[in-house]
Amino acid sequence: MSAVLQPGEAQIRAMLPMDVRAVMAIELAEYPFPWTARIFSDCLRVDYCCRIAEIDGQLAGYGIMSSGASEAHILNVCVASAFRRRSLGRTLMLHLLDEAEILGVETVFLEVRESNPVAMRLYESLGFNRVGVRKDYYPAEGGREDAIIMALPLSFPVI
Repeated sequence: MSAVLQPGEAQIRAMLPMDVRAVMAIELAEYPFPWTARIFSDCLRVDYCCRIAEIDGQLAGYGIMSSGASEAHILNVCVASAFRRRSLGRTLMLHLLDEAEILGVETVFLEVRESNPVAMRLYESLGFNRVGVRKDYYPAEGGREDAIIMALPLSFPVI
């Protein structure tokens, strides 16, 4: 296996404060109710696991995960529409799950909009299970939308 990236291959790296402007461009384009630049900056400031996916030097997506008390919470995963259907969401998720294992996390949680079956299928294909509902969790056109809570227990080899 070559360590040299092939054209069109994603490179995952730590998000830096200077990336927030480019991250916001994607966030604003992809979500009707986006996070603010301050939220991303705060995630960096408190040392959440903030990762960027780049393809051919272009920001293609990002993922944010918090962790503590043997749990992790995937807070935001987004792929720019120009880079969809290339398994980049899966790549970002797998990277975050690898980071969670390194941190000794036992269970990873996330919420997903009830109206987002594509994301739910991705999470289920990674082993996440539906464990609950947060009523009226997300802002939505004309009101609020429920979130499906999903969890993935991570297993560790017995030493």
